[in-house]
Amino acid sequence: MTHLIHRELRHTPPTAVVAFGMQVRDKEGNTYLDASGGAAVSSLGHSHPDVLAAMQAQLKVAAYAHTSFFTTDVAEELGERLAEDAPGDLDMAYLVSGGSEAIEAALKMARQYFVENGETGRRVFIARRQSYHGNTLGALALGGNEYRRRHFEPMLMDVARVSPCFEYRERRPGQDVHEYTAGLLQELETTIIDIGPQSVIGFCAEPVVGATSGAVPPTPGYFRGVRALCDKYGILLIADEVMCGMGRTGTLYAIEQEGVVPDLVALGKGLGAGYQPIGAVMAREHVVQRMRNGSGIFQHGHTYVGHPVAAAAALAVQKVIRRDCLLGAVTVRGAAFKRMLRDAFGNHPHVGDIRGRGLLVALELVQDRETRRPFDPDLRLYSAVKRQCMACGLMVYPMGGTIDGKRGDHILLAPPFIATERDLAEIVSRLQDGVARAIASVHPAGAD
Repeated sequence: MTHLIHRELRHTPPTAVVAFGMQVRDKEGNTYLDASGGAAVSSLGHSHPDVLAAMQAQLKVAAYAHTSFFTTDVAEELGERLAEDAPGDLDMAYLVSGGSEAIEAALKMARQYFVENGETGRRVFIARRQSYHGNTLGALALGGNEYRRRHFEPMLMDVARVSPCFEYRERRPGQDVHEYTAGLLQELETTIIDIGPQSVIGFCAEPVVGATSGAVPPTPGYFRGVRALCDKYGILLIADEVMCGMGRTGTLYAIEQEGVVPDLVALGKGLGAGYQPIGAVMAREHVVQRMRNGSGIFQHGHTYVGHPVAAAAALAVQKVIRRDCLLGAVTVRGAAFKRMLRDAFGNHPHVGDIRGRGLLVALELVQDRETRRPFDPDLRLYSAVKRQCMACGLMVYPMGGTIDGKRGDHILLAPPFIATERDLAEIVSRLQDGVARAIASVHPAGAD
């Protein structure tokens, strides 16, 4: 009997009792290889001694200080480190307790940026179909995943929606990739004009899409085109890097690889690598300067923002990443990981696409490889994959609704940055077994 409300109300998950490095062990003595970092969180693996030491040291100094009364040295140092490593003039950090909070704070900051200038008619955000930006109401409204939204639709603000940059699923046969990208940018510009630029606050997108579609990178030039449109029409560009940021794709900020600087960036997950709940909004100087010169107050706040122990954990994570040259390791290991996956699954009849960047990688599962036809969603293949991989001692992050919130299955892989090639090879081996078992369990004729 449990008194906790678990995610699956008819099932209590295994009890984790110890975790170290790439391994998690449950109460029954089963050991699992963590190939997903939980939900792309545990970038340094589990029980890293440097992070634990930093948290313990901070507990001895100040475990908590409310930000309406105090700042702390450790929070200030974390803000300085994030600004120093950020592209362009993303020089200001607002610390929160997770990714959804970061998105909520970014939405409010973006709205206040225009209100401070007397542009109170700015009320519309533009986002993409099949996107995910968090589970609080503002973040859920921004996201375009219909499965997650449907129960709460009447409670959500209106958000304008454009097509995702999802080349595998949406680029037409015979269409050049540059034509495809141009079409997406034209759709965004048309949407801005139809709404009226004077009513638009900003456009929000993940530089590399995470959970909803599975490690989908942008096409070349897409974000440069988006930045140009935002500048042309005077709206803000918000990059959601909650999953893809903090080194996961091989650069500390995923958007760096696109050669543009957003106005706001939301961070989470890998910022604290799972050691404490923490997120952040990075803002360009002009955004904060307008609020500073206007009301002088950011009209937002939560009890645990800027939490000193969380800041200590995140700062230690950032120091380890830099000291141990883990961004380079992500790039090298990520390339090796994709080669291993292509060797193992490149000709698999039910793997349609292997994609991603750095150590954020996904396999899209299909019933028919030639036509890219997905499995029947009623089979819940993604759920079978998780169950069977756990039985093989492997943690992966599969999702359904890859295509439109209902159809499609993918497996997201986000191993810790400390993974060796031997670890990655073991992940691939266990994944082969888990996928074969899962497909056989829901679709026996496709077990080959």
